Amino acid sequence: MEYGHAEMMCVALAREIREGDVVFHGLASPVPVTAIKLAKALGKDFTYVNITGGVDPDWEEPAVIGSTLSKNQYEGTVAHFGLDEIFDLACSGRVDISFLSLVQVDPQGQINMSYVGGTYDKPKVRLPGGAGSATLTPVTKRTTIWKTKHDTRSFVEKVQFATTAADPTKEFTVVTNLCIFRLKDGMLQLDAIFPYTTLDEVKANTGWKITQTDVPVIDPPTAEELELLEKVDPNKIRMVEF
Repeated sequence: MEYGHAEMMCVALAREIREGDVVFHGLASPVPVTAIKLAKALGKDFTYVNITGGVDPDWEEPAVIGSTLSKNQYEGTVAHFGLDEIFDLACSGRVDISFLSLVQVDPQGQINMSYVGGTYDKPKVRLPGGAGSATLTPVTKRTTIWKTKHDTRSFVEKVQFATTAADPTKEFTVVTNLCIFRLKDGMLQLDAIFPYTTLDEVKANTGWKITQTDVPVIDPPTAEELELLEKVDPNKIRMVEF
């Protein structure tokens, strides 16, 4: 079966989820939502808490719009859980993995979600700010960042402003449309590249120097993963971010 960047990213994110996890995602997250549904369809046993306050919504009900604040994420859930309670849950060490995004990241795992260009008081572009990311990144056991466009504007040598930063004592992963980075010894290092790209392409689209010369290629999506992906996302909500 054919697949592209969206399918590979959904599969890669679904593979990050482990048995028994408590999983959370924030706003504007159609790719993680689809990945979480896929992980459920694959039979993984975990608890899914989303930004609407829904707990374990029916994964078999396909999303019809790209918003992660839709009723599909809330109605029919097994419980309702307030956003303040989600933060309490994470701060007490009981969120296993958070799916978050970014505007800029540097090799130390510093994330900019505040502004680009100009100064803090007079920015060229004002961004959403820390929101949940600033709270959740330091306290979640494992943070997985997704970015659907891997380029030198987002993957920079030094962020202009550090809205939040990875905790080097915790697992921190960045999944893009080209590859997977993991934080090791305080630096983001390539863990794997996707089957349709090359190490040279990843290097050309990264704003810091990658010295690795031997990087494994991740296994492509299986026929089962692609079949179930179509089942949970027949409306192709995953494509909204591409």
